[in-house]
Amino acid sequence: MSARRIAITGASGLIGGALSAFLSARGDDVLHLVRRETRTAAEITWDPVHRTLDPASLEGIDAVVHLAGAGVADKRWTPAYKQLILSSRADGTATVAKSVASHGSSIRLVSGSAVGFYGSDRGDEVLTEESPGGEGFLADVVRAWEAATQVASAAGASVAMSRTGLVMAQGAGAFGPLVSLGRLGLAGPLGSGRQYWPWISLDDTVRALVHLVDHRDITGPVNVVGPEALPQREVVHEIGSQLGRPTLLPAPAFALRAVLGEFATEVLGSQRVRAAVLEQTGFTYRHGTLSEAVATIV
Repeated sequence: MSARRIAITGASGLIGGALSAFLSARGDDVLHLVRRETRTAAEITWDPVHRTLDPASLEGIDAVVHLAGAGVADKRWTPAYKQLILSSRADGTATVAKSVASHGSSIRLVSGSAVGFYGSDRGDEVLTEESPGGEGFLADVVRAWEAATQVASAAGASVAMSRTGLVMAQGAGAFGPLVSLGRLGLAGPLGSGRQYWPWISLDDTVRALVHLVDHRDITGPVNVVGPEALPQREVVHEIGSQLGRPTLLPAPAFALRAVLGEFATEVLGSQRVRAAVLEQTGFTYRHGTLSEAVATIV
């Protein structure tokens, strides 16, 4: 496959940084969208707040991977921060999609999304891309987030939305604090521990995004999760097992709500998400078992 020119938003983030390194290593020409004046030829200036991105700056680009947005778990969910979570995704996506649309069908768009689409608690229901959306703040955010890509689709662009699950990354994301507690023997089930967690390793997250970049025929929502969501207590047990530490100390639901506020509803929820589209289009996992994925973070 010949080298491609690929632009990335959110390249300074966990997933974006790893994706940028992967694409560069395989020989692609990678450009970063930045919210300041450009410093190198590998940067493109944009302003998602004011919805400005010069369409001419995407001339010659083969694909845009849009990952920018305020971190869902970075701060307590005050009304102001909830508005930032929503606006940073809707405004940023609308900005990118509009510029992509101006190029018709020439640019492939892979837009970030999340399994939050399915709602905070779906029990043991198996959820595929065909499943209906759920209820709650994050579900509403994802609906607005994905809807913002429609201007690009309407213009003929090939668009996929990567509904990403819980990414296992060393020292970062949802699993960073969990591993730190595990080393102290303080990790344990959150709430009942029976809720399903749609885990995936960082490496496989990046490889899934590359799979979407390379397969323009894959359109619409795509669940970017591991091959099998598992109960949270099994995930924690595996972390403790590989660390050689006990995982018996539970975190009561009321305590999580006191510490995390409204976000605790998402942590305590259950999403048994299946990566049906990835499976059907030939994607293979590097870390296809929980044990393999946990080994990357401990």
